[in-house]
Amino acid sequence: MSGRARLALTAAAATLMASCALLPLVSPRTWLLQAAFLVAIQTGVGAAARRVPLARPLTVAAQALVSLLALTLVFARSHAVLGLIPGPGTFRYFADLLQQGSEDVSRYAIPAPLSDGIRLMVVGGVLIVGLIVDTLAVTFRSAAPAGLPLLALYSVAAGLSDGPYDWLWFLVAAAGYLMLLLAEGRDRLSQWGRVFGGVARSPGGPELGAVAPVRTGRRIGFAVLGVALFVPLAMPSIEGGLLDGTGAGVGVGSGNGGTISAVNPLVSLRDSLNVDEDRQVLSVRTNSDDPTDMYLRIVSLDDFDGTTWKPAQRHITGVPDKFPTPAGLSGDVKRATVRTTISAADWYAQDWLPMPYPPSEVRVAGTWRYEPVGMTLVGDHGQNTRGETYQVTSLNVQPTAEQLAAAPEPAAALRKEYTKVPSSLPSVVARTARQVTAGSSSHYEQAVKLQDYFAVTGGFQYDTQVAVGRGEGAIANFLKQKRGFCVHFSFAMAAMARTLGIPARVAVGFAPGTPQADGSVSVGLKDAHAWPELYFEGVGWTRFEPTPTRGTAPSYTVSDTPGSSVPNEALPSTATSTAPSASASESAGCTPQLRKQGVCESPSAVGTVQQSDSGPPWWQLALWALAGLAVPVVPLSPMLYRKRVRARRLGAHDRSPEGVAAHTLAVWQELTDTVWDFGVPPDDSQTPRGTAARIVLLGRLDPEAEASVHRVADAVEQVLYAPRPRPAAGLADDVRRVTAAFNDSAGVPSRLRALFAPRSAVRALWAASAWWEGLRERATAARPTLRKPSSQEG
Repeated sequence: MSGRARLALTAAAATLMASCALLPLVSPRTWLLQAAFLVAIQTGVGAAARRVPLARPLTVAAQALVSLLALTLVFARSHAVLGLIPGPGTFRYFADLLQQGSEDVSRYAIPAPLSDGIRLMVVGGVLIVGLIVDTLAVTFRSAAPAGLPLLALYSVAAGLSDGPYDWLWFLVAAAGYLMLLLAEGRDRLSQWGRVFGGVARSPGGPELGAVAPVRTGRRIGFAVLGVALFVPLAMPSIEGGLLDGTGAGVGVGSGNGGTISAVNPLVSLRDSLNVDEDRQVLSVRTNSDDPTDMYLRIVSLDDFDGTTWKPAQRHITGVPDKFPTPAGLSGDVKRATVRTTISAADWYAQDWLPMPYPPSEVRVAGTWRYEPVGMTLVGDHGQNTRGETYQVTSLNVQPTAEQLAAAPEPAAALRKEYTKVPSSLPSVVARTARQVTAGSSSHYEQAVKLQDYFAVTGGFQYDTQVAVGRGEGAIANFLKQKRGFCVHFSFAMAAMARTLGIPARVAVGFAPGTPQADGSVSVGLKDAHAWPELYFEGVGWTRFEPTPTRGTAPSYTVSDTPGSSVPNEALPSTATSTAPSASASESAGCTPQLRKQGVCESPSAVGTVQQSDSGPPWWQLALWALAGLAVPVVPLSPMLYRKRVRARRLGAHDRSPEGVAAHTLAVWQELTDTVWDFGVPPDDSQTPRGTAARIVLLGRLDPEAEASVHRVADAVEQVLYAPRPRPAAGLADDVRRVTAAFNDSAGVPSRLRALFAPRSAVRALWAASAWWEGLRERATAARPTLRKPSSQEG
C-alpha cells in the first residue's frame, strides 16, 4: 500500500473517531456504521482519482459528486431520477428532511431519536467533514489544518452533550488527529527523507525548507488541542423545552421498555414567567374541594451535580391500568381521590404529561410511556400534548404535622441516592442550612424552618428578571443576593435539605391556575413553577413551597413546634427594611389573590441583580488543559520519540568527512534499532558484517533488502577501519527498504508493537540516566574539598 493510500485511510479513520463525539446525542447509534460505509466510499473515490491521476480540483469534485449520489441513494431514492441521479425534487426533499431534523433537534432532549432528518444531519455532516479532511490532508498534503474541521465536529458535539464521559470522546478525537499527523509525516519520510526536519543546513546555520511547515503544523496541532479543551467550556448546552410550546422531553422505547431523559428546564421556565401575554396552556376541571391548591407536575429533577438539578435517566414501561401506591405512603395517612380533566392548548406541544401528583390512573389517547420512579408519563416517538384532552385520577394526600414529625428514617438506598451533594457545593450552603434549622428536633421541623426562611423570615424577594445562574457558586450567590424566582428558591431549599440528610428533589410543572366563571381553572404560561419535594417515610414525596407570593403553602406545614412559623401569604416577601423602593415589585405586598386577578405589576427591572457564574480559577483550567494534553501524549510518547529519532538519523547531514562519518554511524544505529523494534535484539559483541548476516537470517529478508543491509554494514566498516573512508550514497534509502521488508513480513501484533511500543525507545531512559549520572559527577567535582587542619601547625 502506498503512503498516500495509508494517509487517506488515516484521514477517514480520524474523521470517524472525531464523529464518535456525536454518539451520546442520538439513539440508536447505528448511524455511525452508515456514516463509516459512506466515508469509505468517499475515500476510495479519492484514492482512485489520485491514482489516475486527476487534477486536485477534479479529485475533490469527484468525491463530492459520489458523496451526493450516495446520500441520494440512501435518503432520497424515491425522489431521484432512476433512484440515483438527484434532481430538483431531490434537493427539495433534502431541504424538507433538514428542516425536520432541525425541528427534532430543538424538540427532543439528549439522546434524541434517530429520525430521518437527524440521521441526514449527522451522516451528511460527517461526510462533509470527511471530504474537507481528505482534501486538506491527502489531496493538498497539509494534515495540520485538517484538525480544524475535526475540531469543529467535536466542539459541536461537546457543546450539546453534558454527559460524564465527554472527556473520552475528546481523547478519541485527539488520537485520530495525532494519527493523521504521524501518517503525513510517514508519507513525507518515504518521499523526502525528513519528517520533522528540513533540508541540509550548514553547521551553526538556521534550518531551511520543510522545517517551517513542520513548525506551523506543531503550532496548529497544539492550538487545535487547546481550543478543543476550552471551547466546550464556553459553549452552551441544550436548555429549555419542558415548558415552552415546542416541548423538549423525550421518551425513547419500543413500547414496553427503554430509557428516558430530559433537558434542564431553567431558561425555558424563566422565559415562560417573563412573557408579555399570559397565554392559556391548560384548561382544568376537577372535583377537588380546593382547585386553587392543585399543582400540575410535569417531571421531577433528582440528579444534583452541584451546578444544577436535572432529571436522571430512567427506565420506562408501558402505561399501567392502575398506578401503584406512591413510594413511602402508608395506609394511615388521610387521602382523598380526585378526578381531573385537563385540556391542552392546540399550540402547546409538551412531551411530558402535566398531572396532579400522585396519579393513580390516566386515560389519554396516543402513544405514552410510564416512568415509575417519578410517576410521570412521557410521549414516545413524537407523541405530545398538542390539543389533547385527558382524564387523571389522583390522590390528595393530607398528612398531619404530627405524622411528618414522627416519620422514621427512610431506607438506606433511598437516603443515599437523594441526599447526595457533590464536594464542589460551597460550604456556605450547608452552613446556612444548619444555622436556619438550629434547635430542630426532626427533619420535618427542619423542612418547615427552611420553607419559612425563604418565604417569610429571610428577607428574600421574588424577581423573575434575575439570571438563572450556573456554576458551583450559583446557590451561594442566591443566598447572598436574596433575589430570584421559583428556580432559585426550590433549588436552594432542596440542596440545603440534602445537606441536612433529608431526601430531596425538585418538581417542575404549573402552580394552581386561575378559577373561571364556568367552573374550570385556567393555567397560563406565567403559572410555570418549580418547587421542592422532600421525602418522609410513611408519607412519601411531599411538596413544600419556599417561593414567596407563588402558589400556596401546604396545610401540613402548620406546626405547633416551637421556633417554626406558618408562611402567611398576606405578608410581604421583601426584606425587613421599611424604606420605600425605587419601583414597585411583585414581591412586595402582592397576595396570591391579587396576582390571580392580574392587578399586580410585573417585576421591575430596576435593581435587578444578575448572578455571576462562578467557575473554576484560571490556573485550574490550565492544569486541566495540561492534563488533557498529557493523557493522549504520554501513551504515544515512545512512538513519537522513535519518529523523531528516525527523522534525525536519516535526515540531511554535513557533507564534510566528519559529517559523512557521523551520518553513516547514525544510519547504522537506526538500522539496528529498527530490527530491534521487530524483535531482533542488538548484539554489540559482533562486527557490523556479522550483525548484518544475523539480521538477514532472523528477518528472512529478500535479496533486495539483504543487499541493503550489507551495503550499510560495509559503509560502517569503512568508517571504522579504513584509513580514508569512501562516502556511500543512499544509506537512508537502504534503511527504509529494510524497514519496509520487516514491516511486510511481520504479523499485525508485531507491527503494532513496533509502532506504538518500540523496544528501542528504552534508549531514551538510558540517555536520561546517563545525563543524570554525568550531572552528579560534575556536581561532585565542582564541590570544594575541605582539608582538616594539621595538629602540628602553629
